[in-house]
Amino acid sequence: MNIVICIGSSCHIKGSRLIIQELQALISEHNLTKKIEFSGSFCMGNCVNGVSVKVNDQLFSLKPENTKAFFQKEVLGRLDNECNRI
Repeated sequence: MNIVICIGSSCHIKGSRLIIQELQALISEHNLTKKIEFSGSFCMGNCVNGVSVKVNDQLFSLKPENTKAFFQKEVLGRLDNECNRI
């Protein structure tokens, strides 16, 4: 799984650093460092909607306070679905 978070100025102001820290901690906590490629990118063209995060090719807008719920649903949920297909 590929997760990319915007680190451009607008997203930085909206809390991308906090989201990065939270996602890194959650990825490590769930022992997913070998299953998830986590990286940053400058502007994703979605500045008005919050911090932009792509999971594979799907774009999401996050706030620091909904990062854990996002991880549970969109990351763990997708990984569970991938495991169930195998």
